[in-house]
Amino acid sequence: DRGEWLGVKDRGERPAMLRRPRDLGDAPPGAAGRRTPDTWPDGFVASAADRHALLVLLGLASVTPRRLLAESAVSPSADACLDAVRAGRLGSPADRARAARADPVGVAEQVAALGARLVAVGDPEYPTALLDLHDPPAGLLLRGQGLGRIQAAVAIVGARSCSPTGREVAAALAAALAGAGAATVSGGARGIDAAAHRGALEAGGPTIAVLGSGIDVAYPRSNRSLLEEVAQRGTLVSEYPPGIPPEPFRFPARNRIVAALSRGVVVVEGAAGSGSVITADYALQLGREVFAVPGPVTSELAQAPLALLRDGAGLIRGPEDLLGDLGLARGSEAGGGWDGGPPGGGPIRALERQLASPDLATWRAIVAPLPAEAIARAARLSMGEAVAALVRLELLGLVRRVGGRYERRAATTPPASG
Repeated sequence: DRGEWLGVKDRGERPAMLRRPRDLGDAPPGAAGRRTPDTWPDGFVASAADRHALLVLLGLASVTPRRLLAESAVSPSADACLDAVRAGRLGSPADRARAARADPVGVAEQVAALGARLVAVGDPEYPTALLDLHDPPAGLLLRGQGLGRIQAAVAIVGARSCSPTGREVAAALAAALAGAGAATVSGGARGIDAAAHRGALEAGGPTIAVLGSGIDVAYPRSNRSLLEEVAQRGTLVSEYPPGIPPEPFRFPARNRIVAALSRGVVVVEGAAGSGSVITADYALQLGREVFAVPGPVTSELAQAPLALLRDGAGLIRGPEDLLGDLGLARGSEAGGGWDGGPPGGGPIRALERQLASPDLATWRAIVAPLPAEAIARAARLSMGEAVAALVRLELLGLVRRVGGRYERRAATTPPASG
């Protein structure tokens, strides 16, 4: 079924009720004592004038999705809501001035010139998975392949200033998801986000980058070429029209969409209180699964995953763990490893069968980044034997030295026999 997870409808069907984790009837009354409805009005974006008006509304900072939904109870179309802004009944004075200056048709022409399109609530391509949110966007801007072919989507998020290992782990997970036919969702940021998008693209799989800025604003600039590649081979998503800058409050808003689009969220690395924790919190509120990749307890980048694991998140040792837990593939007998290959083949065990005894003992001793002395003790080898084994493993591309410590490489494959 096309668009099974995201809830993309076949043409002619329209989502009705907003599926939410909390009952909006318990929300405090809004202006004039109104309660926020739990449905969008029929035909909220029914006409060309409504679509043009919605593009302007999406660019007004004070007209949040929650406030727009509340206003829709008395102004049952996007065009009527824009009139409410211009009349001063909705939004801030600054946004009233912006709305008065805005040319809705001109904004629509900008969107079309970018090769982007508006997907509004009620459209067949609008993801009904977003309707789980307390504040679903009334519309999204899309560039690229779209969301209609996505059968399953999984978010991979983490630190911007990530470690080399974290980057490889994110890429390996995304590659495995691609092999299972699932899309990788992330936020288009530096570090883990970028690695996840690249891993999916290099494996020939779909990826969705959700922006915290206008659909035409590449942020960070260093990811411009990556985001353009996503627009060509995957899908760029934003709830903001062209020209909207990447202001700080937009990134938590972006994170809620990342979580809502996904069956589960994987946190690879992150400091305590980082944006990846915000995404995980949204996932929990929405009833999505949360997973985390453990790291050394002494690492600041491991604090977010370790805290999530302590609170009950699923522990991910490798791609096969993730695919098995999501029911996308059967876990292999190897127990999961950073192989990035197809599930079920046991590549880590195949690798171990090809290693000589000292090298195998050394390999198994590297459970975290460790100095050579600690590896030698854990492997019960002399220092000379352990160093020689580490050199051989480095030459095979299985381990690397980072800052005086040795660690496994994330994407490991069995060495060629012979």
